Amino acid sequence: MRTLRILAAALVAACLVALPAGPAAAHGGKLKLSVGGDGAGGVTVQAVYSDGHRLDQPVRLTLTAKGEGDRTAGPVQLEMSGEGQGFYSSGPLLSPGRWRVTVTAPAPYKTSATATVQARPAQTPPAPRPVAVQAGPEERDRSGGGWWTYAAGGLVAVALLAAVPLLLVRRRRPAGPGGPAA
Repeated sequence: MRTLRILAAALVAACLVALPAGPAAAHGGKLKLSVGGDGAGGVTVQAVYSDGHRLDQPVRLTLTAKGEGDRTAGPVQLEMSGEGQGFYSSGPLLSPGRWRVTVTAPAPYKTSATATVQARPAQTPPAPRPVAVQAGPEERDRSGGGWWTYAAGGLVAVALLAAVPLLLVRRRRPAGPGGPAA
């Protein structure tokens, strides 16, 4: 009985030691960070486990940058991007020019990556040219009708003009043999 208690205690201790390791230990404890510019003044990062698997939980990545002329940016915590698991972006952060960007991950990952990024001014789309707008069929219908209302009115008038003489001729016709007298 005493041996069972010792084995149970050893098993519980082993579980408690392995529990804090979490997902980092399951994937080798390191991250692979790919750092690049976003085409304007921001930085994007793709983070995966060193074994190539996607991140299964958010990681607090921090960015610092040094630019030409002793310019600095950061430290800034990167936000997860809506592009998928392991994608992070800084948003507009860097002024135009060449920057040396370093991204670091905290414990238990203790990983960092550095890349040179060329920041550019953000592009704005050209102003749209004015276009003449014509009322669509729905708008014409709401504005008091269209050609079809005149056509429908004409058909009703033709039907009435044809029906009235037929009714009048029928009443004036004398009754034939064996028919009712008018």
